[in-house]
Amino acid sequence: MKIGVAREIKPDEYRVALTPAGARELVQRGHDVLIETGAGEGSSFADDTYAAVGTRVVGVDEVWEASELLLKVKEPVEPEYRRLREGLVLFTYLHIAADEPLTRALVESGITAVAYETVETDDGALPLLAPMSEIAGRLAAQAGAYFLEKPLGGRGLLLGGVAGVAPGKVVVIGGGMVGYNAAVIALGLGANVTILERSVDRMRHLEEILSGRVSLLMSSSLQIEESVAGADVVIGAVLIPGAVAPKLITRKMVGEMKDGSVLCDVAIDQGGCAETSRPTTHSDPVYVVEGVTHYCVANMPGAVPITSTKALTNVTLPYAEAIADHGLREAVTRDRALARGVNVLEGKVTYEAVAEAHGLDYSPLDDVLPLAPV
Repeated sequence: MKIGVAREIKPDEYRVALTPAGARELVQRGHDVLIETGAGEGSSFADDTYAAVGTRVVGVDEVWEASELLLKVKEPVEPEYRRLREGLVLFTYLHIAADEPLTRALVESGITAVAYETVETDDGALPLLAPMSEIAGRLAAQAGAYFLEKPLGGRGLLLGGVAGVAPGKVVVIGGGMVGYNAAVIALGLGANVTILERSVDRMRHLEEILSGRVSLLMSSSLQIEESVAGADVVIGAVLIPGAVAPKLITRKMVGEMKDGSVLCDVAIDQGGCAETSRPTTHSDPVYVVEGVTHYCVANMPGAVPITSTKALTNVTLPYAEAIADHGLREAVTRDRALARGVNVLEGKVTYEAVAEAHGLDYSPLDDVLPLAPV
């Protein structure tokens, strides 16, 4: 199969969808791998490094037009819409429940769009989202500590405190992969950490693995209101796979937060979990609403592309190999987790939460692409 790797053109996106090591694995399996010129530069992978493992370094037109399977990191941006076409399988993070123009562009193009973030195992794990959630959670805690500094508009508080001075308070809303990793870093900085979570079983697990070092509270609108008001840093770590994030933090709650406190909304790529959140970039990461600094960078792991690119390839490569080796139909028949990643196929939306978000018709994948038992 011809597999393309596109260069990311979204602002401040430095990751690439495939490392040279991953490219070599695909080449050794007999596939023709095309990588766009300069695609790996942001992650410190030169074109020569890819060429040395047997890939072909080509221009942007060829990588989009000649590929049967196209690997990306982020969703196509508007200048790329014209390149979407029937017969191409796009494998990338999409987050289209929060992006109606892109959803319609995918549907109208006839492309097959497979989203990393909705590949889901039978037990509810999200293997392709997990490493970026780990990184985003850790970065959120670092960003919270950084933007508390007075010269940056913060309260002027050292998150970890010092002897004789109380540490800052970090409230994490959501105890999944993002929330856990945010808590780990916040604890490492010496902060007082509270996690709000709705699953009692998950709270028991967090209690065990964090050795009781965090306060674990049942999440409710009242508890969020009370916890947010007393926080120095709030980290929104809410996720409903493939769906728009619920607005759990209201503008009124933000207005009751301390002046100079920080809100890091990691759910921003799914629309954000605060009413006051809007996407920002690494070049212009923050803005202030109601005296609260908002950090809402939509591609947080892009700030550490060497780590992120390697972590991403580690988990996506087996799925890319499956599609390349067997074709999409057989690959999704063999692996229902991968089947759940298919969001758009043959002009139809095959992921229910996306269809609901935009008022579009939902077509179950089995109806569009009948899956025979292997």
